[in-house]
Amino acid sequence: MREIVERIGVRHVEVEFTEDEPLDVERLLAMIDLHPEITHVALVHCETTTGILNPIESIVPALKRRGVLTIVDAMSSFGGVPISIDELQVDYLISSSNKCIQGVPGFSFVIAKTVVIEQTEGNANTLSLDLYDQWKCFEEHDGKWRFTSPTHVVYAFQQALHELKQEGGVAARFKRYQQNEQMLRDQMMQLGYRPVIDQAVQSPIITSFKYPSSAFNFRNFYDFLRQRGFIIYPGKVSKINSFRIGSIGEVTTADIQRLIELVQTYEIVAMVN
Repeated sequence: MREIVERIGVRHVEVEFTEDEPLDVERLLAMIDLHPEITHVALVHCETTTGILNPIESIVPALKRRGVLTIVDAMSSFGGVPISIDELQVDYLISSSNKCIQGVPGFSFVIAKTVVIEQTEGNANTLSLDLYDQWKCFEEHDGKWRFTSPTHVVYAFQQALHELKQEGGVAARFKRYQQNEQMLRDQMMQLGYRPVIDQAVQSPIITSFKYPSSAFNFRNFYDFLRQRGFIIYPGKVSKINSFRIGSIGEVTTADIQRLIELVQTYEIVAMVN
């Protein structure tokens, strides 16, 4: 977010938190008190660097009471974690056709209040990312894109929404993701892999684990799992050697169990070698 606003020259104030702690509403409100010129606050719901799920249920209403507009990055949570947009009165919620919706990558979307987006005409300093112009085109031309439509991605998105409904909606998908993550966390801990963050702030989306020892070779571990059908992610926490495992997509506890068995097998192979 900082890089985006710096690139387009938007004046901003950054509130810094350590990588393993969730956003704190009091610190955000204190910054608004210190800088009354602040008009918008942008925040991430699920931080996939670590797996933290930030408490937007308490943060957004507090910000709204201060009169600022809220922009929620829900790229990695919308469709898989319950979010009451009406109750929270989020001004802008941004997400993607893939991730928890389980479509394919190709476009992002914004859910915004009409009264808010109507006030943004002429604000954009880019043509292709002018949200107001795209909204107006949708409204005036039966939902058409201004430029070439990502037709195949939209059809995949439609099918993904149908499958989400068949599964039982967001609540059912959230429960499945929770079961996946809990099983993954518990069994990896039994094997000696400690999570980076506390369970109290853990999302059901992705889990970061510390290297079990200084001798741990992530490249070998990664290759072993990849050759057997599982892809994991390197860590992004700057001060901790870690890796990440996702719990979303068309994944069940049976898949998690297969992964755990492979991790056990890898440890035996690594020990022998």
